[in-house]
Amino acid sequence: MNVPFFPFAVLVSMVLVSCTIESESDTLPPPLTPTPAPEDTTTAPAGQAPDSVRYLALGDSYTIGESVPDVGDWPNQLVDSLMLRLPETHFEPARIIATTGWTTSNLSYAMDAAQVDTSQFDLVSLLIGVNNQYQGLPLEAYEVEFAQLLNRAVQLAGGQSDRVFVVSIPDYGYTPFGQSNQATISQDLALFNAACSTITVNAGIAHYNITDISQQWPNALGWVAPDGLHPSGAQYAAWVASFAGQVEDQLRN
Repeated sequence: MNVPFFPFAVLVSMVLVSCTIESESDTLPPPLTPTPAPEDTTTAPAGQAPDSVRYLALGDSYTIGESVPDVGDWPNQLVDSLMLRLPETHFEPARIIATTGWTTSNLSYAMDAAQVDTSQFDLVSLLIGVNNQYQGLPLEAYEVEFAQLLNRAVQLAGGQSDRVFVVSIPDYGYTPFGQSNQATISQDLALFNAACSTITVNAGIAHYNITDISQQWPNALGWVAPDGLHPSGAQYAAWVASFAGQVEDQLRN
């Protein structure tokens, strides 16, 4: 499904303009003290992990890792982490259905086009919503479409909701691209993330909040990709470190 041309073109042009800023000193958001993402140290339950795992990651630019190498996106980093945690389990390469600029409706159409519902997976993740906010689409529409996507994710996991997890929307207000409008961006995304969390938790599905990790720029060096907008591989690694242990638990249950 092609993303509408005009909003994407505007986004690209704004990213290019943001890269020409000579000084950020007058527009930086309030300083934050960067803290490393906590590594989950919870003792894994005694459950047996699957012999093999097929993982499906659904999303947008944050899922494909726009502007970072393929091995730097968080789904692939998660697979690498799980392989170390579960050495007896065979992990197939992550299947990713995601494209920069996708909204909830774009992702749904793309899933239809890929006929993904004819397949079954052992683990499914969902991260979507930033482009709904960026394009000024109604929060109410996001809530309906996100709930539908979440239900599809459960069906793709064979009806096992404990094999599905949702990752919160990162805050691009804390990037060179978004810094001049940081307060408004953060406020808007807080509403989308609250809806995302509520729908996910009410469905009994795991929700992993990485938004606070994304807000560590500019104090965390190397936190943003060269495009000035998307997370770097290092930031994605921090995301994975914060929830990989819990995903391992999901696979053992």
